[in-house]
Amino acid sequence: MRRLALLLSVLTLTACGAQPADPPDGAAARTTESRQADGFPVTVENCGRKLTFDKPPAKVVTGYHPALETLIALGLQDHVAGRTNFTETAFLPGQEEIYDKIPEISPMITLPQKEIMLAQGADFVLDNSSTSFDPAGGFATAEELTAAGSPVYILGGWCTPEQQLDYTIEDIFTDLRNLGAIFGVPDRAGKLISELRGKLDDATKRVAGRPKVRVLATDGGTGPVNAYGGSGLTNQMIELAGGQNVLADVKADYTEVNVEKIAATDPEALLVSEYAVLMGEQKPSAPVKAAQTFAIARNSAAAKDKRFLPLPAAAQHPGYRNLLAVVEIARFLHPGAFTG
Repeated sequence: MRRLALLLSVLTLTACGAQPADPPDGAAARTTESRQADGFPVTVENCGRKLTFDKPPAKVVTGYHPALETLIALGLQDHVAGRTNFTETAFLPGQEEIYDKIPEISPMITLPQKEIMLAQGADFVLDNSSTSFDPAGGFATAEELTAAGSPVYILGGWCTPEQQLDYTIEDIFTDLRNLGAIFGVPDRAGKLISELRGKLDDATKRVAGRPKVRVLATDGGTGPVNAYGGSGLTNQMIELAGGQNVLADVKADYTEVNVEKIAATDPEALLVSEYAVLMGEQKPSAPVKAAQTFAIARNSAAAKDKRFLPLPAAAQHPGYRNLLAVVEIARFLHPGAFTG
């Protein structure tokens, strides 16, 4: 995780009082034997590891919130026994109630520390970054969890910092197919993929042929500015939505950019990462961060028009929400393409 990796260097994670969790209402444990047998065993590959399942996981632990969102989108929330904290941005419609019913195993957005994590007794761990498995941060490694019977799957192919730069939107469709196989619901996954691809195709067709809007994706700052370069997820979303990343020449994903370069970019619109509360600490709001960037790029069309879109940070990490965000960004950049 881009932001998370930066934060971990200055945060001491605590998860006092977290206890091994059981599936809510025991629903996942009631999976029928006939369903468990159907299509199993299945093997999928993730981060160079082959994961084999003889039945659907029934005691799942999820890391950063987009992982849980993705399982909820597949209707698999009853399989989730524990989740991390999420207070940084808006929930997707209808998901907060589900989130509240699942036991919290970490007060942070990361998985808990090694001993607490191993004590969960999970039969599957889903996250969207290798950061939560870095022993330098006090976390259990993917290998340690797998050896303990808790195989790890990382969404979006974010297996290493280098691989984050190679992300494509197709990786999420691959994840949905794999999760459908792992949980024995391939038809459900196929239906969701079809719906999402339909939304994505509709948006890209609507903006095709229109002049690309010059976009600066920023996380604020008065100097240097935290921004998104020409590699990785956010850049992909900008391009699919009919935008042109003004920092496309910066070979990075989330990075620091000096004020002189930001001032020279001349964006027509901003995407502003939104997470007012992160790790329990109040952060600048999207309007504040937009104002910081407008002050630097004060001669730009974006600054003159005060044109910006708050983009939930969760949408900038692998998961189901990415595909919804592309449509939202396209509507923001090209409102005329969605009228009538």
